[in-house]
Amino acid sequence: MIDKILNEQNRHWFGEKKSYIIREKFQTLVDFLPLKQIITITGIRRCGKSTLAKTAINYLIDKGVNPLNILFVNLEQPFFLEYRDDATFLEKIYEEYLKLANPNGKTYVVFDEIQFFQNWEVYIKSKYESSNIKFIITGSNSSMLSTELATLLTGRSLNIHLDTFSFKEFLSYKQIDYSSKLQRINNKIQIARAKDEYLKWGGFYEVFEIKDEFAKKSLLVSYIRNIIYRDIVPRYNIRNSQTIEKLFFYLINNTTNPLNYTTLANTFDISDKTIKEYISYFEEAFMIKRIDKYHTKPKEKIKSIKKLYMKDNGFFQIATKKTPQLGALLENFVFNYLSSKSDELTYLKDNYEVDFYDEKCLYQVCYNIEDKKTRQRELRVFDYFSHISSNAKLITYDTNEENEKIKILSFENFIFE
Repeated sequence: MIDKILNEQNRHWFGEKKSYIIREKFQTLVDFLPLKQIITITGIRRCGKSTLAKTAINYLIDKGVNPLNILFVNLEQPFFLEYRDDATFLEKIYEEYLKLANPNGKTYVVFDEIQFFQNWEVYIKSKYESSNIKFIITGSNSSMLSTELATLLTGRSLNIHLDTFSFKEFLSYKQIDYSSKLQRINNKIQIARAKDEYLKWGGFYEVFEIKDEFAKKSLLVSYIRNIIYRDIVPRYNIRNSQTIEKLFFYLINNTTNPLNYTTLANTFDISDKTIKEYISYFEEAFMIKRIDKYHTKPKEKIKSIKKLYMKDNGFFQIATKKTPQLGALLENFVFNYLSSKSDELTYLKDNYEVDFYDEKCLYQVCYNIEDKKTRQRELRVFDYFSHISSNAKLITYDTNEENEKIKILSFENFIFE
């Protein structure tokens, strides 16, 4: 049975080649390939981790690596289910591969969704130290590919975190040229339409491949339930699975707002501790992300009230509220864009509030500043926090203005600047 599965999953052995969209993280993966270290690719389910790994397989073959020296295994194949508690079964898979392909020299092994197997890291470490294998492993849980790797595979791994498609990747998928200012002007209408679609539906490839909105929503719901019931519930032995599902859908409605664990605990009639644990599980599965309030003292920063963001804008469309606020969609997008660039993202709050601060610049997000009072309110915060940073940007839906102190940027100009 294993030989049949390997034949099905490794069509490159037979000269079959499928082309894929080149992601922004592809070059980083290429740069890591010649190195000894294990490459780990992390990200939310369905964001394209497997596809990125398969793109690397194409690259290796194009560079002259014998296709038989490359093994790809999706470890969530149902046949492997009964062996998930036995990490030694990974060795059986590899031995079957050696019999089938008879590779000569260095081999490249891709284990997709490796968290499916318990104690996988023990096996990977032993093979890493005793054989000429280049491992690429993917996983949908940050805890699995951080804490466990940090303790057992210290210095032996290099991580690539993959999010859903960025706006630029979305434009590339739609074959809209944005490579120069001239092209952006020429394709202004197409970019504007793509912007609206992306802000609404986010960057899951399979979602924007579908045209029907009901089908899009159904697919997003299935993603969430898959993560909760296949990753979170069994991993943490959660008995009240319906509550954790309801909590996630409830949290979508509270995106961009401060988290109040006590209020959530009262709403769901469970303890603060359990609420915090459930939310941490969502974060570990890359469904959400929290940011701290800025403080010069690290301890105070950790203790601060967190703000909540969704890792993909498409989740807004499956919230209990039928119509998400346009401002929340824009702010959530800006958050994901900035957090992909900086691990130091915080928010500022005193008498006024600034949405984001990355240790270099203050960022405020406002969908529309045509109203004079709204405009004044949004700009006033930068003066209040000027002692923190003199660099300031106000990101809007479609307004661009020259200002001596503050850059007022539309969505597009913010992305393309």
